This record gives sequence, structure tokens and C-alpha cells, in this order.
Amino acid sequence: MNTEINYWAVLVAAIASMVIGSIWYGPLFGKMFMQEMGMDKWTPEQQTKMKNAMMRSYALQFVGSFVMFFVLAWYIVTSVHTGVYGGVANAFGLWLGFVVPLALGNAIWGGKVKLFWLNIGNMLITLLVAGAILGGWR
Repeated sequence: MNTEINYWAVLVAAIASMVIGSIWYGPLFGKMFMQEMGMDKWTPEQQTKMKNAMMRSYALQFVGSFVMFFVLAWYIVTSVHTGVYGGVANAFGLWLGFVVPLALGNAIWGGKVKLFWLNIGNMLITLLVAGAILGGWR
């Protein structure tokens, strides 16, 4: 069994997650996200402050994504399920077992049900794509 992690695949998965997120929270569901977060009621000063912090936010999100996909890659290379199927299966299992329950807790206690569905949908697509990249690129 090859248990070496392909860092190039981890990097590409992290980049893919940023692309997916920009499409998901942009043209697909951007307006809904803004409304659910209350951003549609922000003052011009609040909007400017957010825009000024965007590059830092993107950089931190990229680092977080890289770490997440490194861990996902580790699960994939140590799993009995290999290849694209193994990557997708591991990603789905981790999404269902960790992402959904954590997000559900936030929705239950925070009361933002639409945001729950929006965020777990994004994470499902992101993790499945990353799983396919990490499992298929050996």
C-alpha cells in the first residue's frame, strides 16, 4: 500500500475548493448567503471594512482548506478503498460523520436553517471533488 501523500494533489484540491466556494457563494447562492448572514443590511462602512479584510480571509480559508485536504489525503491513502472511489467514499463519510453534525449543532442553536443547508451543500460538493482529486491523483 502506498501511504505517501501527494502534496500537489492536496494543493490542487485546496485551489479547487476556493473555486467551488467562489461559485457557490457568488453567482449560485451569493444573495441568499448575504441575506442569511445579515450582510444585505450592512452600512457602507461595514462593507468597506469587510472588503479590506478579504485577502486575509481568503488566505486563512486557503490554509484551513489545505490542512483539511491533507487530513483527507491521509485518510484516503491509509484506507482499504483506493482510487477515485476511495477518495469520494472517504470524503462522503467524513462529511456525513463530522461536517453535518457540527453544522447541525450550529443551526439548532443559532437558528439559521437556510444557512445550514447552504453550507453543508457547499461542503459536500467541495469534499467530493477533493476526494476525487486526492484519490485519483496518485
